[in-house]
Amino acid sequence: MPPELLPALAARARSAAHFDGAPCVRCRPPVTLADRPDAAVVRHAGAVAKAHAPGTDPAELAARLATAARLPGILLPPCGPDPADVNGRLVTCWPYGAPVDPEDPDAAPWEAAATLLARLHRTQPPPGLPPMRGPARAARAVARLEAAAGRGSAGRVPARAVLHAWSVLPAWARAEGPAPGRASLCHGDLHLGQLVRHPAPDGPWLLIDVDDLGLGAPAWDLARPAAWFACGLLPPDEWNRFLTAYREAGGPAVPADGDPWPALDVPARALTVQGAARALVRAAEGRRPPDEVEEALVDACARMRSAPLGS
Repeated sequence: MPPELLPALAARARSAAHFDGAPCVRCRPPVTLADRPDAAVVRHAGAVAKAHAPGTDPAELAARLATAARLPGILLPPCGPDPADVNGRLVTCWPYGAPVDPEDPDAAPWEAAATLLARLHRTQPPPGLPPMRGPARAARAVARLEAAAGRGSAGRVPARAVLHAWSVLPAWARAEGPAPGRASLCHGDLHLGQLVRHPAPDGPWLLIDVDDLGLGAPAWDLARPAAWFACGLLPPDEWNRFLTAYREAGGPAVPADGDPWPALDVPARALTVQGAARALVRAAEGRRPPDEVEEALVDACARMRSAPLGS
């Protein structure tokens, strides 16, 4: 991360927080909320500035911002319509929202997440919106694992199981073709970290992070909780709360009743592979064995060999 980027983001967030020209009084110093190669986020008072991943397409990001601005009850709307170029990175500004508390899993807003997804999936997509980038994210994770395995820095047997599970998925799930059926407006990277309350601290829940927003298979947005449930990482009660709320809100990704798994199997497998690939790369980079959660994802990929698609 260029050293000058975080101060520039702080200045952007300060300008967004005090857009009316009011003096910056009683404000705490800016806080860095994320500092990763693919994203950096800095908060100042009631606004945040985000630097998007290098190489982000400005026209596609602008289309995603416009969509968020049109759906204020579903997506957190941006502070402005266009991304800015700051030190060679596209930067956007947003109101600050209170995130999900990771220390209070019993209060996880599964129903709110499912209802927002159902409403998003039922929304008529605007013209010109790019494809949802979920499958592309999974493909990048697998490519990193292939590179690590080729260098010998990832365990050969676990990596082989993960790569085999990926190889048997249909082309659309590997970002090699369009998804079957009618495309819906999708978030593309749904997890509980993508929800905030706005206005903070107790406003309604809204979805954030439009980097992967676009047209695609709506089942992809249900795939991470479905995969965690299948791997034993998400308790059945929480999965049932999520699925029931999605169905009650009229979500189109699964049938209104009956077995949802024929619709969820392929994307859930793809998200399991993505998680396992990332896990093995992280473990290799940290020169450590996979932890318990990472092992569960890798083991699930190994079990896929004996479970035909759609089972």
